[in-house]
Amino acid sequence: MGKTPMSKSKVQAGQGKSTGAKRRLMLWMTFMVVFIIWAGYTFLVQTAQISDKSSHLAAQQASKEETEKKLDQLKYEVSRLKDPEYIGQLARKRGYYLPDETPIKVEESGN
Repeated sequence: MGKTPMSKSKVQAGQGKSTGAKRRLMLWMTFMVVFIIWAGYTFLVQTAQISDKSSHLAAQQASKEETEKKLDQLKYEVSRLKDPEYIGQLARKRGYYLPDETPIKVEESGN
């Protein structure tokens, strides 16, 4: 006699708590799955960007090293242009001589 009205209300109250807990658990799991998918996607995109930027950086560093080598070579040539002996050598190669110099030309014999 006492089971019917009272036990149904207790059973329904227990099911309500269980149903609410399942709903909260499913909502939490859905949120976590969406968050993990978003985090994975973001990680992959950023990894690809880092790879691209790393290769670009390596190319820029190689270009910088090449430019520095050229700069060093040009600085060396400029320092040599301050030497009068070197300027005389360049002038003689182009056919210019000092007034008291006598050019000597050697002809190669062809066999």
